[in-house]
Amino acid sequence: MKQALAAKANASYPWRPTAALLLSMLLHGAAVVTVVMQPALWPWALGAVAGNHLLLTAAVLWPRGRVLGPNLLRLPAAAAARNEVSLTFDDGPDPEITPRVLDLLDRYQAKASFFCVGEEAEACPHIVREIARRGHSVENHSHRHPHAFAFYGPWRLKRELQAAQAVIAGITGRAPQFFRAPAGFRGPLLDPVLARLGLRYVSWTRRGYDTVDGDVERVLARLTRGLAAGNVLLLHDRACQRTAGGEPVVLAVLTALLRRLAAAGLNSVSLPAACGRGPEA
Repeated sequence: MKQALAAKANASYPWRPTAALLLSMLLHGAAVVTVVMQPALWPWALGAVAGNHLLLTAAVLWPRGRVLGPNLLRLPAAAAARNEVSLTFDDGPDPEITPRVLDLLDRYQAKASFFCVGEEAEACPHIVREIARRGHSVENHSHRHPHAFAFYGPWRLKRELQAAQAVIAGITGRAPQFFRAPAGFRGPLLDPVLARLGLRYVSWTRRGYDTVDGDVERVLARLTRGLAAGNVLLLHDRACQRTAGGEPVVLAVLTALLRRLAAAGLNSVSLPAACGRGPEA
């Protein structure tokens, strides 16, 4: 039943490899032909393939890059014209932090998108339902948040994303429309899977690094330096650092950030609302 919900929510779309991926595929094919036709040239062919893999690895480690495929870094121009930004939260839900984040968002009448880990959603389905009930979107952040996600093969990627889609759709009745990779590292084999599942890839305009920095002012400064309409902002409602007083840093940062947004006349909306992909749009 969960898989049926996930399958019918998003229509697949054609995968179109980027110029970099096309060149990479051509290079690999040329290397094979070269070795077959001219075996003595194998060191040159191997060197070319190795160099190509180094470039692909650099692309994997560039979260905001578009070398490997489309990447939503900012909201569409129409959303920016409406003075919209999108707050996004990764790695949850968390039974302690997420409900307090939801209360803060309610206080400032802000909407957000929560990129949930499938296993965490399974453990806290009541919180996931509450996220959706309050008008926020629940998106896909993989099923297990594996550290080696960027280096998975296509079948393993498909299983990881489909499992999270099924869990979230089974809880909320609506499958995620957006995906963000664990740690923001995407591999060259991810985009065909996204296309098949009808998912759109998202990174961010600016991030707070709240998973490694417990200083509220520094985290806030990273999010607000150059803050403008159309920004996609990244925080974490799980596994974030604590302040010197023991509070999750995201809560103190979010309070100040929501005040800054209100003072600047910026309205936080969910990604589906900003991109015109959901009923709340």
